[in-house]
Amino acid sequence: MTSLPLVDPALRPMSGAHSPSFLRILPSLLILALAMAAGFTMMGSFSMVQEGAKAEMALSDFQLSLVQGVAAAVPLLLFSIPIGLLVDRTNRLRLFIGLAMVWTVGTFLTATAQNVAMLFLARMLAGIGTTGALTAALSLCADFCPPHQRGRALLIVTLGKALGQAGAFALAGWLLSLFLHRAAGALFADVAPWRATHYALAAISAALVLPMFLLREPARREVAAGIHAPWRVVVAELWSRRAFLAPLFIGQVSVVMADAAAAIWASPVLSRSYGLAPPDFAGWMGSLIFLTGVVGSVLGGVAADIGQKSGRKGGLLIGAVIAAGLGIPAALFPIMPGIPSFAVALGALMLCGTITGLITSVALTVMLPNEVRGLCIGAFIALAGLIGFGVAPTLVTAISGLLGGEAHLGEGLAAVGVTVSCISLGAFWLAMRRSPVKPI
Repeated sequence: MTSLPLVDPALRPMSGAHSPSFLRILPSLLILALAMAAGFTMMGSFSMVQEGAKAEMALSDFQLSLVQGVAAAVPLLLFSIPIGLLVDRTNRLRLFIGLAMVWTVGTFLTATAQNVAMLFLARMLAGIGTTGALTAALSLCADFCPPHQRGRALLIVTLGKALGQAGAFALAGWLLSLFLHRAAGALFADVAPWRATHYALAAISAALVLPMFLLREPARREVAAGIHAPWRVVVAELWSRRAFLAPLFIGQVSVVMADAAAAIWASPVLSRSYGLAPPDFAGWMGSLIFLTGVVGSVLGGVAADIGQKSGRKGGLLIGAVIAAGLGIPAALFPIMPGIPSFAVALGALMLCGTITGLITSVALTVMLPNEVRGLCIGAFIALAGLIGFGVAPTLVTAISGLLGGEAHLGEGLAAVGVTVSCISLGAFWLAMRRSPVKPI
């Protein structure tokens, strides 16, 4: 028995009255968003339980920065561009499902890890699967709808990402609390709570990916040289846009540095500097991440669509410039005088990061031809992974060490956040000035 496709595989580039209605493509977008929510929950879940793992395995902050940062950065550098090429030239749905299996296996192996090397490998797999699948998701999303609907379409997928990032705190924190109090009965009675949490998360991940089998591969829109164009043609297309892409890369990578450092170290800062245990802040932290993700996605999607309609050169990126500027004072969240001001500033930083991320994604799908989108998004993810996850968390520990040791983690985090936020503001402004006069 065959299922009714939610996406018409015969879709071709259309405009005006021949474009599919947004309501028609919404079910496909929601399924894609649900799967991405699972991926980002698995990728970020270790942040909530890392203090338990640190105690059991006698890890230092430096080792944690390797497991949380370098474990995500190095494989991203090695695999993101090849995955991007596969996105441009193969069946993206099959690739997405395969990558979902990778992040699920990584989550399961996190629960079974007995040493730092195994834990490093497990978190590496979670990062490869999730970020690789995001490249495929953005490409699919762009082909589910015409350009003028892309801001709203990517908004839906970004909401899934926001839900996953919130789930990394809220769901993982709830499960951790459940297992800490042994409320789950004998199911994981002999397993450390942080391990039991990841066993449960792996099962949840597998269930949330199943609806992807209902979708079908959409036809590719806005193809210039063809999806099987020679490598030299693809490279030439990217090189011809280097004046625009280079500052756009720098701007978004800088934002990822601030967001990655915050996501990894916010929980330890709350524990060490504000005296809170993970169950004390898991609920409101998860709610904060989800709320800012939702609001940021809406603002980013609306700003991107309005910017396109303005007719102004670089208008699509105006919202990213504004958000990058607002992110500078928000990066001071780790040294706020109290928990309420900590939460407000952290929420503002995450809000700005969501806005710039969505607008950057829309810019890539609107201003680049189809056959180079996956490659370009993969390159973005590779650089963001290498610098954002590989450099930023360890840089925070290095600066806190210079300031006096692990007790100064908050000051080190604030210093890194403010510096990279200033860089992102200048880079996005330059990208706006150099953006193509006419999108694809």
